[in-house]
Amino acid sequence: MTAPTATSWRRDSDQQVTCIACGETVDRDAAREYDKQGDRWNRDDKEFEYLCKPCHRACCHQNRNGLEETLIAAGAGRTDRQTFLRQFCELTADDTDQSRKVP
Repeated sequence: MTAPTATSWRRDSDQQVTCIACGETVDRDAAREYDKQGDRWNRDDKEFEYLCKPCHRACCHQNRNGLEETLIAAGAGRTDRQTFLRQFCELTADDTDQSRKVP
C-alpha cells in the first residue's frame, strides 16, 4: 500500500462531501468520517460517509454494539420512514424484552 503524499491530502481537503445527518454539503476538511462498521482505522477498500462537524459534535459517542445491524434489519435507507420506525421499534423492543427475562 502506498503512503499518502502531501498532494493527495490536499486533494482530499478540496473535496466536498454531504453530511448524512443534515444533508449539508461541506468541504471535506469541515467534516468527520463515519464508518458503518465502527472501525474507521481499517481503511482497506472502504468508502466512508461523512458528518459535518456540528452534527458530529451533537452525536452520542457511546458504544453502539449492534446498532448498525438493527438499522439494516429495520430497512434503513430502503423503506419509508413510518415502516422503518415501526420495524426499528419492534426490533429494539425484542432486545429489551430478551434482556428482562430471568434465566
